[in-house]
Amino acid sequence: MIDTHCHLTSKQLISRQQEVIDRAELAGVSEMITVATDADDAIVAKDLAEADSRVYCSSGIHPLYAESEWKWDLVLEASRSPRCVAWGELGLDRHYDNPPIEMQKKLLEEHIAIIEAQKGDTRPIIVHCRQAVDDLLPVFSQSTLAQDRFVFHCFTETPDDAKKILDFGAMISFTGVVTFPNAPQVAEAARLVPDDRIMVETDAPYLSPEPVRKIRPNEPKFVVHTAAFLAKLRGIESDAFETMLDQNARSFFNLNKIS
Repeated sequence: MIDTHCHLTSKQLISRQQEVIDRAELAGVSEMITVATDADDAIVAKDLAEADSRVYCSSGIHPLYAESEWKWDLVLEASRSPRCVAWGELGLDRHYDNPPIEMQKKLLEEHIAIIEAQKGDTRPIIVHCRQAVDDLLPVFSQSTLAQDRFVFHCFTETPDDAKKILDFGAMISFTGVVTFPNAPQVAEAARLVPDDRIMVETDAPYLSPEPVRKIRPNEPKFVVHTAAFLAKLRGIESDAFETMLDQNARSFFNLNKIS
């Protein structure tokens, strides 16, 4: 399997990265995308991806890091790596009061402009969205970026929000949240997503899925539990569903073209 979104450079995992990656491989998770949260992190993620063929990376600035320095030169440097398969994560987060939403919106505006300026670059865009679907979709629609380049990662919104995202043309990715008994609307949304528009991830070190929810920190190896839950939820044989998920991830992130 492929863990399409984790944070191997987080403080919870960075001191034992190789152990975490090795354990993932032993569990059948042979590849993973470590996603940047700010410009400095993007460089660290790039270096890891270039050093380990099981790891890919992204480059971008998370909305909750909007109060950090926006070092676009480093974001661009990381993006030039052949192991960088996506932009982001970027987006908006209304769950917290800080950073202020207007600052997040300014960061998003600059982020999109940076991506639009990379002529000929069609890499996907990883979207962080909490309580902000109606804010983000108009912004993305008004950009020059193709709608099928976006994936709304760690989906935790409503089934109606899922329909809006699907109508827009984006992918939707699910974390361990979909396995939580107290998140029935996320599971309901997961039933709506077409087979070719769904992906899975851990968002490690966060959001360990059932039945390992009490194990912290989360690791890429646990993505298999989220996949198994979704297969059962959607009435698909587990191996066939995992194969489909891998095909979606490889196609969306163009992993077969990365050396």
